[in-house]
Amino acid sequence: MSGIGCACYLRRLMPDKRFAILEARGDLGGTWDLFRYPGIRSDSDLFTFGYEFRPWTSDQAIADGPAIQSYLRDTAAEYGVDRAIRYRHRLLRADWDSGKALWGVEVRRTDRDETITLLCRWLFGATGYYDYAQGYAPDFAGQQDFAGPIVHPQHWPADLDVTGKRVAVIGSGATAVTLVPALARTAAHVVQVQRTPTYILPVPSRDRIHAVLRCLLPAATAYAVTRRLNIARQRWVYTLFQRYPRAARRFIRWANRRSLPAGFPLDPHFTPPYAPWDQRLCAVPDGDYFAALRGGRASIVTGTIARFDETGLVMASGERIAADIVVTATGLKLQLFGGATLAIDGRTIDPAEHLVYKGMMLDGVPNFSFTVGYTNASWTLKVGLICRHFCRLLEMMDARDARIVVAERPGGPIETRPLLDFAAGYVTRSLDTLPRQGDAAPWQMTVDYARDTRHLTRDPITHPALHFLPGPQEAR
Repeated sequence: MSGIGCACYLRRLMPDKRFAILEARGDLGGTWDLFRYPGIRSDSDLFTFGYEFRPWTSDQAIADGPAIQSYLRDTAAEYGVDRAIRYRHRLLRADWDSGKALWGVEVRRTDRDETITLLCRWLFGATGYYDYAQGYAPDFAGQQDFAGPIVHPQHWPADLDVTGKRVAVIGSGATAVTLVPALARTAAHVVQVQRTPTYILPVPSRDRIHAVLRCLLPAATAYAVTRRLNIARQRWVYTLFQRYPRAARRFIRWANRRSLPAGFPLDPHFTPPYAPWDQRLCAVPDGDYFAALRGGRASIVTGTIARFDETGLVMASGERIAADIVVTATGLKLQLFGGATLAIDGRTIDPAEHLVYKGMMLDGVPNFSFTVGYTNASWTLKVGLICRHFCRLLEMMDARDARIVVAERPGGPIETRPLLDFAAGYVTRSLDTLPRQGDAAPWQMTVDYARDTRHLTRDPITHPALHFLPGPQEAR
């Protein structure tokens, strides 16, 4: 999503720039090509998750994986960036050569089983932050004793048939909440086994406002208006829930009680031990998750797993959960830059030792930028702003006849904190591998769309910390 978006911004705003997209997989789509588990869908509405420059025309606000990948494929073709994609090119290492003002990019071509080196003036890491090779899977005692398959959603077997099977889904995040109703359609029964509950809210899958606007306005205008309204709504909900957590908790419990079967206990299954939006809320389109519970096709067990045995799971309470298939929807692992190593003049750098500049560059690393989207709103809202700022930065380089841009941290002491102020397990497990942020702009990782829009698209590019350099004479 980030890579196609960045390429389209370059094509639209900097048409004279040449670029190549290195894609490790055999098809475009990133996350939407990797994840193939039943029910895979967005957890944000497509009017804010989609690109600002290419309308999402369906009234379905929450879209499934194939629809999103089709949107990406059509966008790439429309802007001609599909021709710039080099599939099965995995970035292994990128080394900045100060003498030439170039990145030497070591790439493994898995289609030919060979390693090549490419040269570029700028390296843009649009890889997201998930480890595509493996998800997070705790080592449960007795797993080897279980007689059936144990499946992680990140690598869902194409031939796995759950029809008539008893399925245990371990986890409480967006993946688990998506899998439960999808699997319940054909499985004999699905049990969600969770240690810690998550805040879950039913949302309409269809955007009624867009449906009306589409009949009155051109498609692009209807999309733009819907997008603005939904961005404002996201921000309003997030701010309100953060400011009034007790009221937010009461509202969510009220919505859950309305959606659950009569007499279904909210405690402990729907009582997270943290405030709303300390972790991301799970949105369930048309309440399909609750419908599976109401229909008796799914149930919940909240507690700690003691061990696996041959027939299923044994809880610390002594309760036994019979299962033919166990799905470990236990989370993801973070990995920056697709696992590639960065170096300057042969010296490997540790991202954790660097500060982020405007959420898109690392201090002391020339001609390098990357994207990390929002955790409290649609990921691509921040990605789009970063890409627009990146194009402005390239324009400034051209205007100054500069070959190098580097952000240098202040000379005095600076207070730092983790890159992401977010309590999700997949984030907290990996904070020590991520860059840090400072306590003041431009060294902060901001999560406010209105503020970021002003800073990244309208405020001056120049800053005392940002240095434009001519580069070595032989590189010019």
